[in-house]
Amino acid sequence: MMNNLFSTFDPATSINLSLNWLSMMMGLMFMPFMYWIMPNRTSITFQLLTGTLFNEFKMLLQKNSKGLSLIMITLFMFILFNNIMGLLPYIFTSTSHLMFTMTLSLPLWMCFMLFGWINNTNHMLSHMMPHGTPNMLMPFMVIIETISNMIRPMSLAVRLTANMIAGHLLMSLLGNSSISSKPLFLGLIMIIQVILMTFETAVSLIQAYVFSVLSTLYSSEV
Repeated sequence: MMNNLFSTFDPATSINLSLNWLSMMMGLMFMPFMYWIMPNRTSITFQLLTGTLFNEFKMLLQKNSKGLSLIMITLFMFILFNNIMGLLPYIFTSTSHLMFTMTLSLPLWMCFMLFGWINNTNHMLSHMMPHGTPNMLMPFMVIIETISNMIRPMSLAVRLTANMIAGHLLMSLLGNSSISSKPLFLGLIMIIQVILMTFETAVSLIQAYVFSVLSTLYSSEV
């Protein structure tokens, strides 16, 4: 039972070749293209979403970082498309794999740390010691701030992975129970599945937003 349940998160379809990771690129098929003189509704929605995200990321950065805002918008769209694609049947959810999320969070965190410690060393050292810390607590605060800074990429990756796995496991459990359930309870299970699907769609949007916003906040401290 547990092998069948967790096999939905197995990225390998065969021993020699795995095509499940191609789902990361399938989101490109849903990108709106400017083939018409008048933009369609998909293009308008896409432009409104990117414009709203750009203004919010620019406000969080509090400086002229147009390039970094565009990077965070791209990161948001990439995670969002992968989350949404994972809700479709027979498509592997790449964001439920820790290898995928760590590949996104670790390079970002490493770039921020290298840039901060090389160019703004005094500013980075000041973050280790909050203002007004008592003298006896200063060594402990340095250790606590260092540990909290080191676990940031892991917290970003695990947060996204755990939220995507939890909803998929719940839907898989309900799907397995609906096979052997009585017709009286089948309608109730279907209603719960529809509610869970709506909830998972909202979680997909929220988790992509949380990942990109937290990455933006981490970069603003550099």
